[in-house]
Amino acid sequence: MSPRRRSPTSQPALAAFGRQMARYRLRANVVQQAIAARTNTSVSFVSQVETGKRRCKRSFAEIVDEVTGAGGALLELYDDLTRDGTPVPLWFDWPTVEQEAVMLVGYEHSLVPGLLQIPDYARPILRCEQAVSARIERQQVIMRESPAPATLVALVDELALYRPVGSPEIMRAQLEHLITVSERPNVTIQVVPAGGEHMGCGGAFVLATLSDRSEIAYLETTIRGITSDEAQDLTALSRALVELRENALPGRMSRDVIRKVAEEKWS
Repeated sequence: MSPRRRSPTSQPALAAFGRQMARYRLRANVVQQAIAARTNTSVSFVSQVETGKRRCKRSFAEIVDEVTGAGGALLELYDDLTRDGTPVPLWFDWPTVEQEAVMLVGYEHSLVPGLLQIPDYARPILRCEQAVSARIERQQVIMRESPAPATLVALVDELALYRPVGSPEIMRAQLEHLITVSERPNVTIQVVPAGGEHMGCGGAFVLATLSDRSEIAYLETTIRGITSDEAQDLTALSRALVELRENALPGRMSRDVIRKVAEEKWS
């Protein structure tokens, strides 16, 4: 499934808070490093909040309001923007997060992950040529030369290799593509053997690590994709990844399984 942006209204809210935060910080002659030190975050995080790319919690806004001498103005703005009780922002723009990631680790239980799909495989799923083109374009994050490509660890349930998408010819081409891409130094594909219960049974997800080592997660649902950087969500997904990787086959064995399925099931 392709990421769907739930609502654009969160982005103006992010930008509005970030602009005012930067305004008060500069007026008080406070550097971003000082904000980072007081809030126990990174300079990169402070910068991203000011540019409207990252969310912050009210506790962060409280400290910034105090440090910059905003006199409660930043807190008032934060509360106005979160009047319905939902933290700013409601959603991140996942494609942007994905392109900025230095590492992507995910699990897919029913389909080949989007970053590894060939156009003919993606077409029956997306049913929109524009969406197919957008998905293929996103794959540059692991194929590009400059900046350095992101590291991708894709855990794929064995059942996804057997689920027919399009024709047998498409399935064979898709699995052969997986074998080829898995030989790239920045890509690891591991097959999770079918059968048994594990923490990945709840659905597909991806955990992105950014250059400042912060993490953002993307979880797929039937209705829409959910993006989160809540500590409890990240912790739960990290635990799921540990369990999944314990059950997953090593890269070389995974290639052998993929090759066998391509030859025996889709020839």
